[in-house]
Amino acid sequence: MPMDVIDLRDFYGRPLGRVARLMIGRRIRGLWPDVKGLAVLGLGFATPYLGQFLGEAERVFGLMPAQQGVLRWPPEGRSLTGLADEKELPLDDESVDRVLVVHGLEASEAMRAMLRQVWRVLAPGGRILIVVPNRRGLWARREVTPFGQGQPFSRSQITQALRESMFSPADWENALFVPPFDWRPLLRSARAWERVGSLLWPRFSGVILVEATKQIYAATPIREPRRMEAMRQRVRAIAPVPRGWPRERD
Repeated sequence: MPMDVIDLRDFYGRPLGRVARLMIGRRIRGLWPDVKGLAVLGLGFATPYLGQFLGEAERVFGLMPAQQGVLRWPPEGRSLTGLADEKELPLDDESVDRVLVVHGLEASEAMRAMLRQVWRVLAPGGRILIVVPNRRGLWARREVTPFGQGQPFSRSQITQALRESMFSPADWENALFVPPFDWRPLLRSARAWERVGSLLWPRFSGVILVEATKQIYAATPIREPRRMEAMRQRVRAIAPVPRGWPRERD
């Protein structure tokens, strides 16, 4: 069962969680170096990574799925988080410029419906950045972390899910090469693990980050011609004729 907000909050309060936040946050910032004047939405449990955009983006806020629960964020001032149905985001069409999904896709009960909602609320030229557990990585095998919960992904799986939801993958990153153990001497060398891992074994990272763009030219499903649909309705309306019923002679 996916972690709720209390479990997620507690994880990021531990040394291992703080290291994960630092390593993943650096990759996110590398993909989004400038969000000035943009509206940034965090979906799932993205608040540990949204703080770096406060004071720069025009608007920063987070939506958390109902099955996970919601926590107030930031701790001071007006809360910028809310509870939402992942299949029906309470936002206008084309109202945000960037969507960051963390601890969202792997725990989703309706992944494709959620991605289509993200497509709807993204402005033309908008981008989505997804962080998911890597199926090949060690973090996906450790259930004591949130990255060991839900469904892990390979690159091909996340690519297929994005394309089916009318997104085009544009950039990739990997993070969390340090083993997922709360051992302080190990965590102190996390930066070295990141440098070496990204060079020697990038396929075995703890998480995959993928940035994708919204396809505004994507085709819509082809509907059957009205004539064909009318014929189906007439066929369904004809009552079955009992066997042996006398036929009219010519």
